[in-house]
Amino acid sequence: MRSTVLSRRDLDFLLYEWLDIEQLCKRERFADHSRETFDGILDLSEQLATRYFATHNKLNDANEPTFDGERVTIIPEVKEALDAFAKADLLSASLDSEVGGMQLPAIVAQAGMAWFQAANPGTSGYPFLTLANANLLVAHGTPEQIQTYVAPMLAGRFFGTMCLSETQAGSSLADITTRAEPRDDGTYRLFGSKMWISGGDHDLTENIVHLVLAKIPGGPAGTKGISLFIVPKVLVNSDGSLGDRNDVVLAGLNHKMGFRGTVNTVLNLGEGRFEPGGEPGAVGYLIGEPHRGLFYMFHMMNEARLGVGLGATAVGYTGYLKSLDYARTRTQGRSVATRDPSQPQVPIVEHADVKRMLLAQKAYVEGALGLVMYCGRLVDYQHTAESDDERRTSTLLLDILTPIAKSWPSQWCLEANSLAIQVHGGYGYTREYDVEQHYRDNRLNPIHEGTHGIQGLDLLGRKVTQQGGASVAALGELIGATVARAGEGSELAAQLDSAWQRLVSVTGAMFASGDIEAAMANSSIYLEAFGHIVIAWIWLEQLLATEGRDGDFYDGKRQAAQYFFAYELPRVGPQLDLLESLDRTTLDMKDAWF
Repeated sequence: MRSTVLSRRDLDFLLYEWLDIEQLCKRERFADHSRETFDGILDLSEQLATRYFATHNKLNDANEPTFDGERVTIIPEVKEALDAFAKADLLSASLDSEVGGMQLPAIVAQAGMAWFQAANPGTSGYPFLTLANANLLVAHGTPEQIQTYVAPMLAGRFFGTMCLSETQAGSSLADITTRAEPRDDGTYRLFGSKMWISGGDHDLTENIVHLVLAKIPGGPAGTKGISLFIVPKVLVNSDGSLGDRNDVVLAGLNHKMGFRGTVNTVLNLGEGRFEPGGEPGAVGYLIGEPHRGLFYMFHMMNEARLGVGLGATAVGYTGYLKSLDYARTRTQGRSVATRDPSQPQVPIVEHADVKRMLLAQKAYVEGALGLVMYCGRLVDYQHTAESDDERRTSTLLLDILTPIAKSWPSQWCLEANSLAIQVHGGYGYTREYDVEQHYRDNRLNPIHEGTHGIQGLDLLGRKVTQQGGASVAALGELIGATVARAGEGSELAAQLDSAWQRLVSVTGAMFASGDIEAAMANSSIYLEAFGHIVIAWIWLEQLLATEGRDGDFYDGKRQAAQYFFAYELPRVGPQLDLLESLDRTTLDMKDAWF
């Protein structure tokens, strides 16, 4: 019986038949691995996700965490699942062996994590944040900080968070007010409040390691004055034992429409409820240098953006598989060619409009999975580059693809979830079926780790122009190589090449106008158009990987590629027309006119 959590067959195709990740084993970092170890991780991930995570997904949604003023209560199935995850050493999958990691390729770790995100987004949120936290500390922390906090996180004894937002600042981090006052012993005392902190308080682990953005008094204004601190819920003694409770206080819970199983909190620092050492303020430990906190945090934020894209893809994918399963078993109506009431009803998968909705979902989720897996391989290339040129190219490509890999799945795999509900008909929006929860869970991802507006500004305002357009040039070379491999007779290749060349031309015209305000006004539309062209490229790559291969799986890939080029890529033309015109309709709208 095929899983409705995720498609192992599709993962195998992407990893081995398209991206050929076995070649990574020739690199020194991955020399101890082989397809056997990669398959072992994927097998284990599927088994644990199916047994421990998927089984309480609906229960987690119906019984979200509660706070009685003293402690947070979470259903016991969450801890059982997370303990199984930690016991399997999956928290250490991609980290260096020097810190106790398995040193697996990032792409393999991502493929494994996709199973858990598809099975249960709420519960998988805890290890997701912990892994990003640990990776930041390994990259920028001191050896003592790594030993004190990363080792217990990899063992599942501590979990981690990221504390950026504040109620008055939202995504405008320049306006945060949390302050960090230095002390003579080298520590800091933090005072302030943090909002939207996933995993901010619970009893799932012995400790919680908060990574907190704050400003040291007297530092530069705006983002240049932000520093990054380790602020544990419970202080850790020099011998690794737990000490006093730190002055990090849970002020309340936020109640989201989805991801209900991940406790989401408001945290007060330095409230005075706990005063370690008899002094007010939450004890914090500076990471790296003062005033470089946002630079360090971007290590976690960029990883989290790719993780959000992967999570959005996974939730869209499981919704697709469940609607496909439903369409194959639900009988209703008859062929429009016969309309003979004496004939038996047919499975709704035989109706043309249902096929359209299923094919759209397939094109969205399999295209998105291809993109995030490709980005995972870029991470591996970046970390194991065999030349300066390879490292530079991998970095440029990751830079420009990251906002797309975060935002495109968040938009279009959410649309896949909407179509999954539609395929179910009236049953789709009832809580007795899974797809309504999948939609609610995935609706958060267009906002998680930066809205579409923020990603669009990042793409058009920074990534496209950086180093004289080097990232665009690097991506253009890749797309050109794919077009060339497809050959002159390929209509899809010609369509992709035309769309890409038009995008480059329009981009140049937007900046050449000198009206930066107008150029940036529709950056979200630019992001969407750019993303559709990138996914068309991913689909052409997958199509080429099916050459010479027969069977239903490969025929399905070919049909999905055909669908994307026939139904989706043409959306880009009118969007590029609008962008090229530097239309000011939204920019010139006045508040009083609404």
